[in-house]
Amino acid sequence: MKDLTKEQRLAVIEPATPARNGANGKAPRPMVATEELPISKYVTNDQIIAEEKFLAKKESEVERRYTGLRGWFRIVHVSAVIGKLALYLYLDQYEMHRKAQLRHARERMKTAERLTRAAVYGEKLYGIRLWFFHKTMLLLRRFFLGSELNREVNQEKQAVWLKEKLIELGPTFIKIGQSMGTRADLLPLPFVIALGELQDNVPPFDNEIAFARIEKELGLKINEVYKEFELKPVAAASLGQVYRARLHTGEEVAVKVQRPNLEATIKGDLEILRKVADFAERYPQLNENADWSGMLREFNETIHEEMDYAAEGQNAERFRENFKGWDNVHVPKIYWNATTSKVLTMEYIHGTKVTDLERLAAQQIAPEKVNRLLIRTYLKQLLEDGFFHADPHPGNLLVMPDGRLAFFDFGMVGRISPELQSKMIDAFFHVVGKDPAGIAQDLIDLDFLKPGVDASAVRPVVEKMFEFHLNLKLKDVNFKELTYDLADVMYDYPFRLPSNFTYIMRALMTLEGIGIITDPEFNFFETAKPYAKEFMLKREGRDFRKIFVDKLMGREDGGKIDWDRTWKLAKMAVKTVLNTGK
Repeated sequence: MKDLTKEQRLAVIEPATPARNGANGKAPRPMVATEELPISKYVTNDQIIAEEKFLAKKESEVERRYTGLRGWFRIVHVSAVIGKLALYLYLDQYEMHRKAQLRHARERMKTAERLTRAAVYGEKLYGIRLWFFHKTMLLLRRFFLGSELNREVNQEKQAVWLKEKLIELGPTFIKIGQSMGTRADLLPLPFVIALGELQDNVPPFDNEIAFARIEKELGLKINEVYKEFELKPVAAASLGQVYRARLHTGEEVAVKVQRPNLEATIKGDLEILRKVADFAERYPQLNENADWSGMLREFNETIHEEMDYAAEGQNAERFRENFKGWDNVHVPKIYWNATTSKVLTMEYIHGTKVTDLERLAAQQIAPEKVNRLLIRTYLKQLLEDGFFHADPHPGNLLVMPDGRLAFFDFGMVGRISPELQSKMIDAFFHVVGKDPAGIAQDLIDLDFLKPGVDASAVRPVVEKMFEFHLNLKLKDVNFKELTYDLADVMYDYPFRLPSNFTYIMRALMTLEGIGIITDPEFNFFETAKPYAKEFMLKREGRDFRKIFVDKLMGREDGGKIDWDRTWKLAKMAVKTVLNTGK
């Protein structure tokens, strides 16, 4: 800041405060009285104007990344990272692409043979081009991926390279990396592990920027709102960072502050990604199973929702209301007098990560019980509430000292319409009843098939795939393996992942990952089965009562009673009661 000396600037970032010994003998990071911060002593107009100019300068520096030569350099930089990653993944799955190319070449040759000799010669030339392309890919594969013996080592190096590049490119790409870090169906395991580190390990921005942002947003001096402040962030994420503080009323709080000029950063990066997507759309083979433009539109919508901290606070309030009858679930309180769209102040939660098995054991808390509670909360969110926390990674879930499960960071939430919930319940009926034909129809009803495709042509393929998994005992069905099989089908046939399922799949795969860490014997379907039945019976029973009463009262608008479905529901209810009584 303009009026600060070098010593004062350092004091804002890391003041020289004597350490206090904690109960465990280690020196805890102390909070500092805010009235001692140099920024709190800015009271003259010149000083306040200098603070505003400093923040504006920092934000304009962000905008300049996307103009002139710097803008072109960023386009080249982003394109190079995306291109190298795309090439690497293509080479990693080259056998699958090669099979598709040969199958396509055979189909072309059959067509040519029905036409003219010249067409056949043309296809032979096409075959020669494919042969040269194949040899080139094998050389590139050897260079980038190495031999089978050192493939895993090279994957780990490439994964670290990608993580570092995404951090270098900034918040937009860190968020994309976080999403990719949950997609074990799309990336090799070393990539999933490396990108998973993006959840908590992101470089923080300077305190002086954060404090200037707080004062500008709240319209008050920092010492007027907070009594004490910890000067090292407890967490730094892609969109902002979190500090521990204390209010004048004594409550310990977490203060989340947004990164400088995040809006300009997201807007500039999305424009670059649109240009890359437009280029990709010129080549249909790059677009067979991915709607890049559609994915960008969805990301644009979700990232702006996550950037609004006031909306995040409202999401937390709604989640707390949904779980008000659950004594074992906690949602931090939001302090609205110190919250805006770019600053969020909430109750500070002390606890242990759900995957920290040693600390949980030291507190005599069983990780398996925590995991079962977590699964049960998500089935309630998905099947009952229609509103769910869409980012359940271990950094957003803490087990409090009294055993309660605390949820926080509600920037990313998903919503499920009653119609979609009903279709999901239908699918559960078919899974429980081991009905592959019903599941195939469910995928069609849930909009997994691309528009204009004849459903009868692909239904047998889906039925055959699910017959294998449904012949297994439920405890032997692995969600990730099922996802891999679905990925194969979606590559070869005209299927797509609907946008309203993106968050659901992300949450379920993350939950399965947490479950495997906390319990070696964990199986998602086996664990979820009794709770899914419980919530399904409650919802279906409520809907049936409404229809039945409407019929008795002569209100025909309530719909027809599906007696076959009702009989299945009754049998399931009886079995559930009998199992409970054992």
